[in-house]
Amino acid sequence: MLKDILPFWTTYGQYVVIGILPYLVYCFFLKKFTNIAANRKNSNTENAQEEDENHENVLDEDTDEPVLPKDLKSIPFKYVRPSEGEMVQRSIEFYNIASARRTLRFFSSDPVPPEVIHNIIRTAGTSPSGAHTEPWTFVVVSNTCTKERIREIVELEEEINYKKRMSKKWVTDLKPLKTNWVKEYLTTAPYLIFVFKQTYGVLPDGKKKHHYYHELSVSIACGILITAIQYAGLVTLTSTPLNCGPALRTLLGRPSSEKLTLLLPVGYPANDATVPALRRKPLDDILIEVN
Repeated sequence: MLKDILPFWTTYGQYVVIGILPYLVYCFFLKKFTNIAANRKNSNTENAQEEDENHENVLDEDTDEPVLPKDLKSIPFKYVRPSEGEMVQRSIEFYNIASARRTLRFFSSDPVPPEVIHNIIRTAGTSPSGAHTEPWTFVVVSNTCTKERIREIVELEEEINYKKRMSKKWVTDLKPLKTNWVKEYLTTAPYLIFVFKQTYGVLPDGKKKHHYYHELSVSIACGILITAIQYAGLVTLTSTPLNCGPALRTLLGRPSSEKLTLLLPVGYPANDATVPALRRKPLDDILIEVN
């Protein structure tokens, strides 16, 4: 058998190689360009999704209601200019309050006046938003049974997150903070504040209202909310439980147009509360001045 093949390869082998080589090169570049095209497609899809996230239903703008009245008027801006000394003093005072903020996982069950929570939410509602659409909903939970149900939902998903969904590095990086899927603070803290972003608004007649830059707008509102909690003398934890959004949204009776952004337990710290011995970056590491 081998003797029969050798004369063929001796005579025609070089031609077979010459014939196959272009095909292999073709296959190589075809695969390469196919991957490039796929990456571009994925990139375009991601960009399109990001565009949709920032400009929800822009293509429907001819049928949707305008977000602001066409005859919107301007009014004088009331402002009392403080002295430079006052500004420096106020900036130092506010920094000292904000700098004392820490992420707490150990809460007291002592009740908090509802008026304080209302004022905190009212403060968060002063946040700027795209085209003044105010695309946020704040859900406050104090009912014991509801908090227990929330804890069940969160702990069920968080256990799966820690054991299966989260990467080994992620879990390893969290170990110094001593976190796990047990979230006792969800039932201990007197209040849970849920921040939902409204991907679009729904008017009484059923028409949609555009919510431009709702992700960014709600993120800014969350920052103001956390600072207001600190200024009021309370503590909180910035919690973003993975894979819990739909179940929590259903439990709290929120529409599909709203997506859970943040879950904040709010209250007083426990008497034996501890925090990690962490330090924040100094000003020189976060400030770049261009003169």
